[in-house]
Amino acid sequence: MKSLLFALTLTAAASLVAAPGKKTPVQTNSNCEVGLLPGRYSEKSIYQLTADWTDADGRKLRLDSLRGRPIVLVLFFTNCQHSCPFIVNDLKAVQKALSARASDRVQFVLVSIDPARDSAAALAAFRTKHKLTGECWTLLTGSPESVRQLAEKIGFNYAPGSQTQFAHSLLVTVLDGKGEITHQQAGIGADRKGAISTLEKLSSKKQR
Repeated sequence: MKSLLFALTLTAAASLVAAPGKKTPVQTNSNCEVGLLPGRYSEKSIYQLTADWTDADGRKLRLDSLRGRPIVLVLFFTNCQHSCPFIVNDLKAVQKALSARASDRVQFVLVSIDPARDSAAALAAFRTKHKLTGECWTLLTGSPESVRQLAEKIGFNYAPGSQTQFAHSLLVTVLDGKGEITHQQAGIGADRKGAISTLEKLSSKKQR
């Protein structure tokens, strides 16, 4: 019960953090380990972060390999017993609502906040369980520092809630082709119209 109350408290706080114009500042001292590409991307872009990630098929990649396409980004963990499966269902509903043109371009990216347990094999099992089929779904795991830095970049909060669970924000983030935030929404079952309309607009533009 204490864990659940902690999770609800952190989620409520995170909703305020995720509000437009109230993003969590990035801690500049954490850039030493992961590194940045100065000048290539704006300070708002997640593509400044140059850490290596591993996908559900065991392949190594960097976030900027996804550049040029609209991205729907969610931080989650595969052993989540509460909100993460519902967030994934929300993403699938967004995907289903997109036009054929947008559906061909939009990439859904799920990044684990539990890299100690979420190996490539665990991500692959989660992908199969939730029927996240097609190349539009990318599931990633990385180092704890890489995850923390990405979370700071998008204003996502998380902390251990128990031995196997995390208290965390319920946040869906839409990024443009340059890796900059264009839309965020908090909560489960939130109105998807904003995310869908943003993705449709981004898909109609030429991204670089």
